[in-house]
Amino acid sequence: MCVFSADKDGIISPTAEALRGAIQLGIGYTVGNMTSKPDRDVLMQDFYVVESAFLPSEGSNLTPAHHYPDFRFKNYAPLAFRYFRELFGIKPDDYLYSICKEPLIELSNPGASSSWFYLTSDDEFIIKTVQNKEAEFLQKLLPGYYMNLNQNPRTLLPKFYGLYCIQCGGVNIRLVVMNNILPRSLKMHYKYDLKGSTYKRRASRKECVKPSPTFKDLDFQEIHEGLYFDADTYSALMKTLQRDCRVLESFKIMDYSLLLGIHVLDRKLRGRGGIGDSKRQGGQKVLYSTARESIQGDGKAGELPPDADDDTLGGIPAKHKDEKLLIFLGIIDILQSYRFIKKVEHSWKALVHDGDTVSVHRPNFYADRFLKFMGTTVFKKIQPLRGASSRRKKNSIQPCRSASQEVLSTLNEESQEERRAQSLENLDDTETRSSQKPDVIPSSTRLNPAISAATMSSASSLDDVKTEPLTDSENRDDYRTSSSTLALEDSTLPASNSQASTPESGLDIYLVSIDFGSH
Repeated sequence: MCVFSADKDGIISPTAEALRGAIQLGIGYTVGNMTSKPDRDVLMQDFYVVESAFLPSEGSNLTPAHHYPDFRFKNYAPLAFRYFRELFGIKPDDYLYSICKEPLIELSNPGASSSWFYLTSDDEFIIKTVQNKEAEFLQKLLPGYYMNLNQNPRTLLPKFYGLYCIQCGGVNIRLVVMNNILPRSLKMHYKYDLKGSTYKRRASRKECVKPSPTFKDLDFQEIHEGLYFDADTYSALMKTLQRDCRVLESFKIMDYSLLLGIHVLDRKLRGRGGIGDSKRQGGQKVLYSTARESIQGDGKAGELPPDADDDTLGGIPAKHKDEKLLIFLGIIDILQSYRFIKKVEHSWKALVHDGDTVSVHRPNFYADRFLKFMGTTVFKKIQPLRGASSRRKKNSIQPCRSASQEVLSTLNEESQEERRAQSLENLDDTETRSSQKPDVIPSSTRLNPAISAATMSSASSLDDVKTEPLTDSENRDDYRTSSSTLALEDSTLPASNSQASTPESGLDIYLVSIDFGSH
């Protein structure tokens, strides 16, 4: 079996099969040894610790024998990464079972980097090879990353579970273990790598002919134009993205992407046997690893995720035209610092092209452009149907008006009967008291407004004042004032109409009779 290969420059490197075997053997050995170390708080020096173990092919007193070439395996910040795994509810046995139980699955790399990607058979973890500068940057990033995860474990940023290095045949191969964003058990009908940039952000012809191509920003604008979410989901998604981008900006990180997978629910085609054959169905081991968990709600490590047995596998419901979708997403490629080489790259591209459209940019500008593109072009909020709601309001007003008019007419009929009976009684009392001079005008009655001024001016010569009940027109005016909240339309009638309607009401009107005596 050939375990080494040489490239065109004559550089010797292990084959893919030997590399996969060394990864599983090295992680199994180093993580297994960590179980014997007691738990304690993470200290600042723990972020810079590097443990190294030599694993010869013939084995030793401490290492198992294997059929790969001799190699050295390094484990970076083992205590810190153990804490990260515990924070996400990953037990050591589950971590080792996912990585070491079955052969790793090699994935194609659509990006511009020369990284290799491996997927565990249960879809839980992605193992990616990184360059030396990226590994060094992650080491420097760990203290701030630790603080951010403590404050908010629900994030769309990559979840790092381990950083390792394999030294074999004079070659250093650095690896990082991360969460898997796109489950294999659901077919992704569309995949996008989005940066919010438009310069050369279109999938190549070679990429487009692949069975499952990864499109880019310009492709998204042509194919989908926008994905629609309900108001709460849109708000939670954008809030998470804003928080994550500010964290990346504080670390001066740029050139990251949003990996977006779209599964169309209306299509019957499912990938790799459908959801029922998924190995995740037995219960997800990693907390906060799905898209839905990353943007919604609060939780604590050790709790069963709400979508552990969900057929959607944690996808976020969305719509595009008449299609119902499940969205899977996460921020990737965050190990790019805006260092000198990136500044030179941006300056050169800005001279040739529009500086605001290229992908390499200052971290703060990059974050703002990224958020604007995601919040206005990619993700959109479903707006309520205003026409339907206004029609419902108009339809509800008419019954209110008719009901108020019925109540008003009933009250008018009853009050008119009472006033007619009371007026007849008062008329009889007035005739019997016509020769008497009242000392006090009863407070329950009022003078007719037409002669009130003359009555007050001639009070000294007034022999007899006959008081009458309120006229129907006055009672109607008072009644309209008190019932204006019931009659919606009466308040809009002009005063002339209300006065003109008084003689037509059919009520008897009684005049005030005044006797000024012999004076």
